[in-house]
Amino acid sequence: MNSIHPSAIVADGAVLGQNVEIGPWCHVGPDVVLGDGVCLVSHAVVDGHTRLGEGVTLYPFASVGLPPQDLKYRGEPTRCEIGARTRIREHCTVHRGTATGSGITRVGAECLLMAVVHIAHDCVLGDGVIIANNVVMGGHVTIEDGAVIGGSAALHQFVRIGRGAMVGGVSGVEADVIPFGMVMGNRARLAGLNIVGLRRRGLDSAAIRRLRAAFRLLFQHEGVFAARVGETRMRYGDDPIVAEILTFIEQPSKRGLIRREPRLVEADDAA
Repeated sequence: MNSIHPSAIVADGAVLGQNVEIGPWCHVGPDVVLGDGVCLVSHAVVDGHTRLGEGVTLYPFASVGLPPQDLKYRGEPTRCEIGARTRIREHCTVHRGTATGSGITRVGAECLLMAVVHIAHDCVLGDGVIIANNVVMGGHVTIEDGAVIGGSAALHQFVRIGRGAMVGGVSGVEADVIPFGMVMGNRARLAGLNIVGLRRRGLDSAAIRRLRAAFRLLFQHEGVFAARVGETRMRYGDDPIVAEILTFIEQPSKRGLIRREPRLVEADDAA
């Protein structure tokens, strides 16, 4: 049974699943679909052609599916999708896609968007992504599964953040971050591997040592980078995470790749 506060506005045409809770002063537009168990705590706005998956929670003053901040946008029926059990905290904004982009903004399942996060038009977030407070991003950003974005970071449009990567707080990210990489600084530079994230995913010490050796070959040795990529694939390409990083590097990119600076030292090396 659904629970809708008398002060909430649910437009004709909106589709509500079972056990939906819509709190005080919320607004749900006519083209919105709310899955089973969705909870809009209060003062939340969901509009446009937007779908919230099962168990999604929107906290006060969050807005999802509103028009993008793109001067080329002319009201086209673009979309926004939020995956199951994702939590969107206070004052977050998730804008729908654009006709000149992919046409959809998508946030995966079981993500956490902390307070005052902005997800721009045509961005795609994978599952289990954590974005800390005050993070902003331009359009068309891709963040793969399990990545963590530190507080007040800024992501340039078209940037790709690889699976399991970590972006340090207050970092300005203007190029791509390899899977399981860790970047920090303004502008962000590759500081090493996200060792904590790798251990949380169950990698043992031998696997981490192998990955670190591949990382050093890629980013610390001399010579042409393309040649180092080929050598890394030859020596370590059988390792699935190394192969994932190499595939990420070789994919087309609009922003290039964040590289390592010699002065930056991995946390593990410094310990």
